[in-house]
Amino acid sequence: MNRGIALVLGAYIFWGLHPVFWKLLKHIPSTEILAHRIFWSFLFFSIIISKRKSWKELFYRIKGAGSPAVYLLPALLIGSNWGVYVWAVNAGFVLETSMGYFISPLVSVLLGVIFLKERLNRIQLTGVSIAAAGVLLTAILMGTLPWISLYLALSWGFYGLLRKKSPLNSAEGLTIETALLSVPAIFYFVFIFNSGTGSFTADPVTSLLLICTGVISGLPLIIFIAGSRMIDLSLAGIIQYIYPTLIFLIGRFIYNEPLNSAKLTGFIFIWIALVVYTAGSNNLLIKKNSRPGLEQV
Repeated sequence: MNRGIALVLGAYIFWGLHPVFWKLLKHIPSTEILAHRIFWSFLFFSIIISKRKSWKELFYRIKGAGSPAVYLLPALLIGSNWGVYVWAVNAGFVLETSMGYFISPLVSVLLGVIFLKERLNRIQLTGVSIAAAGVLLTAILMGTLPWISLYLALSWGFYGLLRKKSPLNSAEGLTIETALLSVPAIFYFVFIFNSGTGSFTADPVTSLLLICTGVISGLPLIIFIAGSRMIDLSLAGIIQYIYPTLIFLIGRFIYNEPLNSAKLTGFIFIWIALVVYTAGSNNLLIKKNSRPGLEQV
């Protein structure tokens, strides 16, 4: 197997198995899990930056970035995304998180059209429209919006949009974002320590799992970055659906979450939308590659 494919595949499998890890911390409040995830992720990415000896370059880029909002808004988006995801998994909504990450690529496409003036061909537009219809129909059948799925997809989509304009790479950006979020996290640690409600020193296993939240969050990203540089972006895009598929299978068959007609209808629409959109993207890629002289560009 191509090394790049193996790395990207490994990263997506790693992400797809995340619910199993978060369920091990089900006895801890989601806010405390989130605070630990932020703090230990910051330490993890700080080690990566230190190994690369990139601190000087990182501070130079931050200095030239201008408004602090360039880093604060992505930090708030990724932090809230992490928080909702952990809460949803441990509250028994794994299937909803799966739907969110199935929708996410299509939301990113839509945001690209709206904010970056990117264009879609007819097949791609049909795929996005089917996904929108699926979300609407699911809301009608359920009697409420699938807010967990939508928030995960929208927060991740807007995060990606803002990061696209950032001068920092993924590891650098997450170092700064988790550094900013670590400030309220530390205040939260002080509060729960003083109130005697903290879980970090409850037992050695819990302490180790909380420390591992940083590695769990950061390691697959590093693996993905390394692998994605070795393969075509289109291939990485197709492989990404392994991630929400694993989450779906775990939620349905390991944690036995109910798949009612409303949820099933939503998933069917989203799956059809992804097939249609991917077909449109591949068709566009074939046309581009068939143009004479492209290999010299």
